[in-house]
Amino acid sequence: QVQLVESGGGLVQDGDSLRLTCAASGRAFNTYAMGWFRQAPGKERELVAGIDSAGYTYYPDSVKGRFTISRDNAKNTVYLQMNSLKPEDTAVYYCAGRMRAIVTVPQGYSYWGQGTQVTVSS
Repeated sequence: QVQLVESGGGLVQDGDSLRLTCAASGRAFNTYAMGWFRQAPGKERELVAGIDSAGYTYYPDSVKGRFTISRDNAKNTVYLQMNSLKPEDTAVYYCAGRMRAIVTVPQGYSYWGQGTQVTVSS
C-alpha cells in the first residue's frame, strides 16, 4: 500500500545543484530504509544514496561528497540534495523503500516511485 512520489527534477548546467523530494504514504515510513536510485538509458539502475531508519547513510564513491540524502519522518519525506552536478549524473531518479537495512540492489526494494528526470548539460 506504500506509495512514493518523486519531484524536483529538471534541466541544469554542469556544476549546478538540485534537490529531489520523495513524498511517501504509509504509517510505517519511520521504519523503512529509503534509497535513491538512478537509471540512464541503456544502463542498469544503481543506488546513489540510502538512509535507514536510524539515519545511517550510504553513498557510492561516484556521488560521495556531492549528494546528501536526508529524511523528515514527521513529513514522510526523503530528500536528495545534489551538488556539483555533472553530465554523467543525467538519469531518471527513483525513490525506493524497503524494510530494515539499506541494500544496494534494486531487487531488495519493495516500493518505488515513478521517477523524475534529471538532465545535466555540459
